[in-house]
Amino acid sequence: MVQSPLADAIRPKNMNEIVGQQHLFGPSGVLRRMVEAGRVTNMIFFGPPGTGKTTAASVIAAMSGMTFRKLNATTASLQDVKDILSETEGMFGTNGILLYLDEIQYFNRKQQQSLLEYMEDGRITLIASTTENPHFYVYNAIISRSSLFEFKPVAPRDVLISLNRALAWLNEQGGTSTVLPEKVGLALAEGAGGDVRRAVGLLENAYYATGFEPDAVITLECVSAFDAGVGNFSDDVHYDLLGCLQKSIRGSDPDAAAFYVAKMLALGEMFSLCRRLQVIASEDIGLAYPQAAAIVRACCESARELGMPEAQIPLIHAAMLLATSPKSNSAYNALHAAMADVEAGRGARIPEHLQSPLFKGYKYPHDYENHWVDQQYLPDDLKDRTYYVPGPNKTEQAAAAYWDAIKKK
Repeated sequence: MVQSPLADAIRPKNMNEIVGQQHLFGPSGVLRRMVEAGRVTNMIFFGPPGTGKTTAASVIAAMSGMTFRKLNATTASLQDVKDILSETEGMFGTNGILLYLDEIQYFNRKQQQSLLEYMEDGRITLIASTTENPHFYVYNAIISRSSLFEFKPVAPRDVLISLNRALAWLNEQGGTSTVLPEKVGLALAEGAGGDVRRAVGLLENAYYATGFEPDAVITLECVSAFDAGVGNFSDDVHYDLLGCLQKSIRGSDPDAAAFYVAKMLALGEMFSLCRRLQVIASEDIGLAYPQAAAIVRACCESARELGMPEAQIPLIHAAMLLATSPKSNSAYNALHAAMADVEAGRGARIPEHLQSPLFKGYKYPHDYENHWVDQQYLPDDLKDRTYYVPGPNKTEQAAAAYWDAIKKK
């Protein structure tokens, strides 16, 4: 007998039952106000797993009276999409079809484009979800026809509400009176890292492991037996591991970098690892080896396409490349130096010869020898500022020597 997940059994049926996401579903939440006013448009939900994206789509569909269909892009084919689109011609499409497409980043461009015509004429209202930045993974034409809403990790106190609801359901179904102390529930919620679905799954395991004696108590030891991270893998540890990885790579220690990559992969942090490796490529290697950013990006794309366990191969490749590459933070420093002037309100008026539409007095560099001409580009109050200082590495020193020769000439 196949048993449905507990998270599905206790899934909220209305917006009042959704935990977290107050900015979207609270009394003055933007999505709540919009849907209650009868406005259901194409939407893209983005944020970490287990934060309520699927739940929100099902609640919105119920409130709208539309036919609800759901696909997961990791397994759905183009034919699955076409089958749902064909329903718009029949009785199921009378009030329109709300299609929830989970993990849309796994659909290729052709699959995403197949939805456009139906989104345009209203036969399909699309709610897509992704754990990635939609601007990187969702076709621009889909984004331009949709409203984007960010789902944030659920706070431990809010996760605890779902845990108590789940335990009440288990007690009712099993005729038990098992107790979850608040301290244990909060530790479990914190260990789940804002993922309600994961927290509920851990609770279910702990409930059955505790036994069915009257007033049995779920202990922290019981919960921790199912997830070594509960009680210690908090947000602090999450960011500590990312920080340790970056400091190891910045310090050119490939052995330490390999350890922290392994640690993060063991904790299921593949996507966080991908994001941080791409940051390191530009922040710490930077102009000393500009190709590192492109190579690391390709490794991360490969990891996402392969999935675990094969994903660990391109990721360790990326980490070792970064750890053993020359280092430069000159571009990073230039940005922060310039940002300080921007935040201080300096440079408010740009030079007249750079202003459109006339560009009066502007000199076109390609008309001059070596494609360079002496000309002011910074605003008057910043014209003598130096933000970028070339690093001592071979690549930047070669570029600096080239431009010194050109400009002195």
